[in-house]
Amino acid sequence: MALDLPTMPSPAACERARLTRDRRFDGLFFTAVKSTGIYCRPVCPAPAPKPRNIVYYPSAAAAAAAGFRPCLRCRPEAAPGSPLHRARSELVAGALRLIEQGALDDGSLPALARRIGVGERHLRRLFMDELGASPLDVAATRRLLFAKQLVGETGLPITEIAQAAGYASVRRFNAAFSAAYGKPPREIRRTRAALANGAADDLVLRLPFRAPYDFAHLAAFYARRAIPGVEVAEALAYRRSFILDGVPGWFEVAPIAGDEALGLRVHHPRSSTLGTLAARVRRMFDVDADPHALAAVFRRSALLAPLIRRWPGQRLPGAWDGFELAVRAVLGQQVSVAAARTLAARVAATHGAVYPAGEAVGLGRLFPTPQHLVEADLEQLGITRARAATIRGLARALLDGRVQFRAEQPLAAFERDLVALPGIGAWTAHYIAMRALAQPDAFPAADLILRRAAGGDRPLSTRELEQASEAWRPWRAYAVMLLWRAS
Repeated sequence: MALDLPTMPSPAACERARLTRDRRFDGLFFTAVKSTGIYCRPVCPAPAPKPRNIVYYPSAAAAAAAGFRPCLRCRPEAAPGSPLHRARSELVAGALRLIEQGALDDGSLPALARRIGVGERHLRRLFMDELGASPLDVAATRRLLFAKQLVGETGLPITEIAQAAGYASVRRFNAAFSAAYGKPPREIRRTRAALANGAADDLVLRLPFRAPYDFAHLAAFYARRAIPGVEVAEALAYRRSFILDGVPGWFEVAPIAGDEALGLRVHHPRSSTLGTLAARVRRMFDVDADPHALAAVFRRSALLAPLIRRWPGQRLPGAWDGFELAVRAVLGQQVSVAAARTLAARVAATHGAVYPAGEAVGLGRLFPTPQHLVEADLEQLGITRARAATIRGLARALLDGRVQFRAEQPLAAFERDLVALPGIGAWTAHYIAMRALAQPDAFPAADLILRRAAGGDRPLSTRELEQASEAWRPWRAYAVMLLWRAS
């Protein structure tokens, strides 16, 4: 019997999508076939099974938990990220972000529940209600599908794939892989040629998205703000330097021609960081968004309907690092984008570490860490005394643990902690939440451009804009981007 969870398409819609192989539904549900024991994407090219043999599930984890194996033809690991993982509740969304970062690879479910602030039983119940699978099932499926992607798309050694995917040992990886696919990973690799990018320090991963996707606008957004030496943004590519696990590296993101996916090129000596890195880049480039879900909400608004028709591929531009984005937000208070970029470039050039390995691709600097800026003399760079003090206070609060850029924390708690710091108000807190935490409902209601765009002849007050924006939940951050773009 088909599942009918509130966040899943209806059984009738699933049936139509399966029979027509409708790409709009790819990743929104999975089709399990009782006669074969396999689960597939709705776009699977295999002959359509008989309806009596079909069971629909809201996530790959739910199908796997019911005992079905992933299809080798349509490859569930190649599906766009499910917007089910932008969960209905902040609790589930926070837990999913932690699982994405590997919290259940080497940690326990009770520990995860404590970090979220709920009991283990309650968290398990929420997951079953929203995703049709337990947190442990979700984590196991994430590990397996990411490992399958690495086996099929890279030349990494099997031992490094096991580590990158979060398995405690190669033996456990081989056992889990063989149980799911009926053959060991080396045999899968022999039947599927890996991409010719096997060097562990420079490889490419595919990041699928659900079309439409306006990469050109996203690249232009980053280009206007790119810090020389730290970032390079071109018409069809974005590169930046970074530090992960204390080791520097760089990555490049660009659309893959003829494919509904971005290519993530990674240059980093530790393959064990691949899972974390890919998850952060996915959020940064918002590949898991569902443009049809956004349109369904915005079409009901006279203000937003023409904008979402004009720009149906709008994405929420994220940020690689929360502290860096917060520094840039403070520098951008009451000045132009160009002026803020100039100040950020000075900060990076003066206090950022040199990165010789990135110089050949224009990335010879690393943005400074909180430790670099907590006592920095920023006033000499042309930064006002008040903003310099705010940046140092932000660095100190981060080092002290009073502020954290954990993606799983509730928006209200993040705003509360951030506005407690001198020099940071609600507008700055919500802007940082939009981009650093990828909070889809963050909303800087005090923004003058937004109030003008929403009010027409008369700018709305902050309270009036807050009230108007209730109809745009839970996607208010996307409404912000559309209104800024229109203005």
